[in-house]
Amino acid sequence: MRKDTELRAFVQRVIASPVFKIIMISTISMNAFSVVLWTNYKIRFRLFRLFEVSEVLFVSICSTEFCMKVYVDPVDYWKDGYNLLDVLIIIIISIPYALRKIKGKHYPYLNIANGIQSLRILKLITYSRGIRTLITAVGQTAYTVASVLILFFLLMYIFAILGFCLFGAPEMGDQNNWGNLAVAFFTLFSLATVDGWTDLQQELDARNFLLSRAFTIIFILLASFVFLSMFVGVMIIHTEDSIKKFEQDLKLERRMILMEEKQVILKRQQEEVSHLMQTQKNVGYKSFSELVENFKKTLQHTDPMVLDDFGTSLPFIDIYLSTLDNQDNTIYKLQELYYEMVHVLRLMLEDLPKKQQVPLLGSN
Repeated sequence: MRKDTELRAFVQRVIASPVFKIIMISTISMNAFSVVLWTNYKIRFRLFRLFEVSEVLFVSICSTEFCMKVYVDPVDYWKDGYNLLDVLIIIIISIPYALRKIKGKHYPYLNIANGIQSLRILKLITYSRGIRTLITAVGQTAYTVASVLILFFLLMYIFAILGFCLFGAPEMGDQNNWGNLAVAFFTLFSLATVDGWTDLQQELDARNFLLSRAFTIIFILLASFVFLSMFVGVMIIHTEDSIKKFEQDLKLERRMILMEEKQVILKRQQEEVSHLMQTQKNVGYKSFSELVENFKKTLQHTDPMVLDDFGTSLPFIDIYLSTLDNQDNTIYKLQELYYEMVHVLRLMLEDLPKKQQVPLLGSN
């Protein structure tokens, strides 16, 4: 049992606050922009000190964030993959400094360490639920995509052997594109992406290979239009499912927030009613109704009110309004019926002889 529960709760509120997220997103974005400027040698030379200060500030903020999160939950922190990504980014940031101290500024692999600093922008993933949703969708498609890629590799293997046997002969064959299995795989990859396939076909046509066009057309149809379309379709389906689940989670969160606010308002109203009843005992009101009437005078139109009565529920209001509509329709139909009855009686009266109409009028 931790003894610093209050401090831990305070740090946890700070980490979960929108202001902290805005600060982290702004810091990461500004650092990414400074990395872009750093790639220009003239700007790097002029603003050398500014880049050093911004780098130290970025490292300090990232390290502070890491310490705060570990302090709040030192065990479960390491179970989250995005937290492990943040730790990896902190390690990547420290690699150039370590190499300069140990190997010196002219170490040949220092450029690689500087190049992978672009990965620090991946810290934005932690603060973007939309990006995390897309990553989840990609992870869910791993098994299906692996199956598609295996089938695609088998297709390329079959056509690579076939192409080597048909077009890779040492004497009359195309040695540059079909001379061995490795080159044949690379050529088939170009055909699958439909990149420069006409040039490859022209080289085969120049050597008068009869089956070259059928070979090229069949492979492009299978590889490009079938397997690649299947790959894209699988990604789209899983991405749509993840987006729908993400929207459902957002709706559920909004509903939970509304329920919490409703409970807070109800609790406050119960406290106010209890306070009114206690006031009635202490102050000389004749009845509780008189006390409530005086309380109504203090209410404003902006005060929230939660009504749990059945008569104020949405289903009841919906049914009640539907019932009123039905009543209006019934009254309208009855009025039409009465009008028709009056019209028929008027016609009957007109058809009667005048001698009979006079006694009727007199009796009326």
